[in-house]
Amino acid sequence: MRYISTRGQAPALNFEDVLLAGLASDGGLYVPENLPCFTVEEIASWAGLPYHELAFRVMRPFVAGCIADADFKRILEETYGVFAHKAVAPLTQLGANEWVLELFQGPTLAFKDFALQLLGRLLDHVLTRRGERVVIMGATSGDTGSAAIEGCKACENVDIFIMHPHNRVSEVQRRQMTTILGDNIHNIAIEGNFDDCQEMVKASFADQGFLKGTRLVAVNSINWARIMAQVVYYFHAALQLGAPHRSVAFSVPTGNFGDIFAGYLARNMGLPVNQLIVATNRNDILHRFMSGNRYDKDTLHPSLSPSMDIMVSSNFERLLFDLHGRNGAAVAALMDSFKATGRLAVEDDRWTEARRLFDSLAVDDENTCATIAEVHGETGYLLDPHTAIGVKAARECRRSLALPMVVLGTAHPVKFPEAVEKAGIGAAPQLPAHLADLFQREERCSVLPNDLKAVQDFVSRHGNRGKLL
Repeated sequence: MRYISTRGQAPALNFEDVLLAGLASDGGLYVPENLPCFTVEEIASWAGLPYHELAFRVMRPFVAGCIADADFKRILEETYGVFAHKAVAPLTQLGANEWVLELFQGPTLAFKDFALQLLGRLLDHVLTRRGERVVIMGATSGDTGSAAIEGCKACENVDIFIMHPHNRVSEVQRRQMTTILGDNIHNIAIEGNFDDCQEMVKASFADQGFLKGTRLVAVNSINWARIMAQVVYYFHAALQLGAPHRSVAFSVPTGNFGDIFAGYLARNMGLPVNQLIVATNRNDILHRFMSGNRYDKDTLHPSLSPSMDIMVSSNFERLLFDLHGRNGAAVAALMDSFKATGRLAVEDDRWTEARRLFDSLAVDDENTCATIAEVHGETGYLLDPHTAIGVKAARECRRSLALPMVVLGTAHPVKFPEAVEKAGIGAAPQLPAHLADLFQREERCSVLPNDLKAVQDFVSRHGNRGKLL
């Protein structure tokens, strides 16, 4: 399997090199040169497999030639063996043909665990064999940071630097990052918003001279391994609901377009996905594109669903690459124009092609809380604010009541007590046993200005540079 850049100028790489590269050297994102496609018979034969075995079958083509089957099977079994539920990603029914896929059964109670528990183990495997040490630099709007630290904290070959927007994540989200203490773990609160953090990560990848020889590795969803791991749970959910002999629809709370892009890939790999709904909050750049072909930067507003407080969706470029016939030069020109003007639109026929699969809805805080209350009143089931947005979008946008509608449950409601309380449900649920003392744990975090040089100087001073001894 070879990987190419969405901007067409970077060399093609194998999986191992893409894992360590993150962002392509031309500023683009890596995608498979040729996407594997499974037959109906193959997919049907996977029904009933344990999650780690299904993951092996779905992801094996992506790592072929770089990781031996036996090693990959072991890594996957270890990855999903730490999840709290035996099903790993159980389905809960809310109504007629309406389901929540619970993706919060991992160590940090968010869907990011599916990819980042795997990413940490893949990095450990590859770096140990290569005798190399790297620096992880990531930006988080809430959940990626804690999942990345949890997944990579035991990696002996990495130094981890995670940036989050100061005072713009929930207290539980912050503490899940800042209370994991280790000489190789560094939390940075940036006096800005998530897009500022994300832009500094991209700028650092473009010019890594401040590291003086050590390479950067991405844990954000610009890293292909993140997307690859997320494809699996679309197959997992659909198989339980009758696929491949029955089509399934998905509603996906998304800000950076990575989670829903994985669903798009699953469909292109042979899974019968009838509809993908982009569910987002008032920071609605993706909804504005899907509903009106306007991908324009706007003011970023804090919300009760902070993981989607994102204005520039990095993974959207991967979809643009396909919509433009995988023409890297066309995508590069489009992204250069967007960088200069803050605006982007595509030709009508390309937008119409996207609309054949995608629908969208933007949900404000008031309607988010109303949905939490509505579902709790109907079923007794408590949604986190992001999943509530997914439920609202599913109910407003679904094309067919005859097909199963799966809402991706992206986080546990315990992480967002403010939204639960504003919904009038009462007190938020208790933290699970492994996090019961979270509010008593020591925190360690550095607050830095919204300044690229200040951040890079911090990373340069605190990272252990060079090869392993």
